[in-house]
Amino acid sequence: MMNFFNPLFTLGALSSISALMTICLQRKHLLNTLLALEILMVSIFLLLVSLSNLMSNEGLMIFVLLTLAASEASIGLAMLVILIRAHGNDYVSSISIHKC
Repeated sequence: MMNFFNPLFTLGALSSISALMTICLQRKHLLNTLLALEILMVSIFLLLVSLSNLMSNEGLMIFVLLTLAASEASIGLAMLVILIRAHGNDYVSSISIHKC
């Protein structure tokens, strides 16, 4: 039986819930959304680490998640720079599909 009162598991669960709440409530600025997504990726990483320690797994999926988180962060930062150069702000409402 797994012990879900592991401090890493609890921290990962609480931070993922707070990141999801931030994404739902703070959708005005793209930078806030990107930071919340990055916190969500780190919390999922913590959950995977704690679960792999509890189940004695090898943890190869953890490295895949770290790679995806790094690529997601770089793509998000590039999108933020392009948006600020084009529109002068990072409001999500200034992004329009019709202008593309």
